[in-house]
Parts: sequence; C-alpha cells; structure tokens
Amino acid sequence: MKTKQIKQTSRYLAMELLEKAEKNQSFSNVLLNATVESVQLSKEDRSFLTELVYGVIQNKRLLDYQLEPFIKKQKRLDLWVRQLLRLSLYQMTKLDRVPVHAVVDEAVQIAKVRGHKGISGLVNGVLRNIDRRGVRSVEEIADPIERMAIEYSYPQWIIHLLQEEVGLDDTNKIVQSLSSKSKVSLRVNQAKISKEDAIAALEAEGFELTESSVAEDGLISQNGLPVQTELFKQGKITIQDESSMLVAEAMKVEESDYILDACAAPGGKTVHMATYLKPELHGKIVALDLHENKIKKIKENSDRLGVSQVVETRALDARKSKELFDVESFDKILVDAPCSGLGLMRRKPDIRYQKSLEDIYSLQKVQVDILNSVAPLLKKGGRLIYSTCTITLKENDEVVHRFIEENEDFVIEPVFVKNKELTLSEDGFLHLYPHLYGTDGFFIASLRKKQ
Repeated sequence: MKTKQIKQTSRYLAMELLEKAEKNQSFSNVLLNATVESVQLSKEDRSFLTELVYGVIQNKRLLDYQLEPFIKKQKRLDLWVRQLLRLSLYQMTKLDRVPVHAVVDEAVQIAKVRGHKGISGLVNGVLRNIDRRGVRSVEEIADPIERMAIEYSYPQWIIHLLQEEVGLDDTNKIVQSLSSKSKVSLRVNQAKISKEDAIAALEAEGFELTESSVAEDGLISQNGLPVQTELFKQGKITIQDESSMLVAEAMKVEESDYILDACAAPGGKTVHMATYLKPELHGKIVALDLHENKIKKIKENSDRLGVSQVVETRALDARKSKELFDVESFDKILVDAPCSGLGLMRRKPDIRYQKSLEDIYSLQKVQVDILNSVAPLLKKGGRLIYSTCTITLKENDEVVHRFIEENEDFVIEPVFVKNKELTLSEDGFLHLYPHLYGTDGFFIASLRKKQ
C-alpha cells in the first residue's frame, strides 16, 4: 500500500486523532467530526474509525496494563507509537471480526510510514509477542478499587469517590454501564408533529426506532443519526438525551410563564421548555450563557425548532444576573449548572482523564454561587429546577442542601415525573444513574420559593 493510501486508512487516522486528543487534552468527538469532514471515507470506514477512537479511549488504562510487560522502555516510547500499540491491541482483544495478522501487518506499515524501520520492528515484535503469549488478567490485581479502575479504565479517584457515595457494587454497575456503547436518542417536538407520525416518517427513511422507556417524547434510533432528515431540518425532531428531556417536564411549564434559563447553551432544554409557551399569552424564556459563540447555538436551535418568538438570549454570567433583572420577576428558573460531566462518559469518554477531584470541589462552589445569585429573581411560590449531567453527590445533593441551608425561603419539593417507573430519593431528588435506565448520568432537584 502506498504512503498516501496508508495515511487515509481508518487505523492511521485513528492513531493521529488519539495522539492529538491526548497531547492537547481535546475532546475526541470534536476531532472526529473534523476528521470525517476533511477526509473522504466510506460509511464503513467512518464507523470503524469511530469505533477505534472511542474503543481505545474507553479502554486506555486496561490496554496500557496489558501492554506494560511487553514494552521494556516505557518512558522513551513516543506518544504516537503508544497510540498505535493501543489501537492494535484493542482490535486484537476486543474486535473478533478483525484478523490478528491484518492488524499486525497494517500496524507495521503505519509504523514505517510515520517512523522508521526500527520503530516498525518494535511494533511488529510487541504485537507478535502478545499474539503468542496472550495478555495478563486484571484478576492479578488484589485491590478491588485498583482492579476496577484498570478493568474499566477510570482514574482511581473516580472509583474511590463513587465507592464512598454509592458503595462498591453500584460503582461497578455504573462504570460498566458507562463503558457500553452510547445510544442515539431523539426528542419528538410534539408541538409540530405527533410521536406516531414522526416514527412513521423516520421508519419510511430506513431508521429503526424504539420508544424511550424514560421520557414520553423520546425515541431511540438503533441505526444512525437522523440529522439529514426533513424532520430534523424542520424542527420536528431534535437530538437530546432522554434524561435531559425530563427537565422541562419537571419544570411543569405553563403557557404564560416567564422563565430564566441561567446556563442555557446549547439550548436543548431551552427549546424544549419553549414548546409549551404561548407568545400571545406573553410566555417567554430568557436564555443566558457566558459565551457569545454558545449564544449563537441557542439561537440556531430556537430558529430550527420554531420557538424563537418566545426565546430571548443574553451573553451573561449567571452569577451577575441580579445586575440585569428585577427581584422576583421570573415565574420559574432553571439552573442546568456547569459540572464535571461525569454522567456523559459513555458519549465523551475523554472526560474521565480530564477531570480531577479538585475540579469537583471548584465546581461545587460555582454551582452554589449560581443558585444564590438567581434565587432572588424568582417570584414567591415559584419553582427553581437544579440539574446537572454528573453523578457525584458532591455536585448534586450536597449543593442543594447547602443552598437550602443558606436560603431559608426555599424548600425542597419532590421532582415531578410523568413516568411513575422513575423512583425519587428520600429527599425527592431524581438520580438517573446510567446503569438504571441506560441514559446519561443525570440529576434533577426541584425547589420551591415560599409564599
């Protein structure tokens, strides 16, 4: 195979993408999208590239543990070589359909093109040695927390924290679930089309769908992302995780509500709440975000979903909202707070390597500050929904209880859910741990301002 051809293969592109993601602490999904747009790949090659990139990131610590006995000079190994060995080992151990000889041969060719004969010899030797001897088992690791961290490729602090909060058994179920393949979930905009008609139209285009077991507006696509369909372009469907669909439901939006969405980008929850509002009844949402470029995304979503009449956007730090809005002016407020995003690790596996325990404590302070800043803007009797896409009690329950301690005019009320299969905690919070319903990890709390 010629050099130019090798550089266009899924394996070569995966190696480069993985190298760039780790070196620059970039999100792989962003790099993947850019790569797919810039290189002409078949549907099969795009799928293989995606599988390789996510597979290696999701199994990085396990792959390194398995590679270690076969590499004598660990520290002197260039990052691209390590990535090449990781993605080769991933194929050898996790993908049954790929013949080992094909993996080894292409890895050697890639090493020759990217490096030199000595590197290609090292890659060939390591992979053939692994093929002969096999890899070591995680069962050799005595400490159960370290073993789980290696087996499912998580930093040890995440396992420690979850084990403290929910116990070792549930921690195991959570990390196992977050290591599984992510789903494509859609929300049907029932202000524009019925769920039945949306299903019929999508199935006519070849999409295989199941209804969400969590959210009444939700559908799961089994075979692709329907963003090129007319339904998507016309705002009749949108991409949204089932868990975040429950926020608008919990808010119990009324047609004439004046709502503040304090941390709104990219606007999925904003436009969902907006579908319940009537402009003729003066229903309106003010959507805030810190960054102008993210405000643009909210506007795009509002236009596509046909709700721009009731959505007003402002580039503003939610902690400064008191400077712009009158006290007790909003009927309802949503704080979908900045968080560690650990509940998204199935879709964004890089997150686990980019966060630390110190980040959790820093975010906790920001979350409480935002709640304290917007609280005076809520009318008496109004509802404040606090939500996050994380699974740590430190960013969820502890934040809410700290806010309640500092704001005696607020009380916790049970989160409203239409689906009675969803169980609330003793405090009335909704914890959507990923292993329970197969959704993103998510949290919702409902707070009421006293009359």
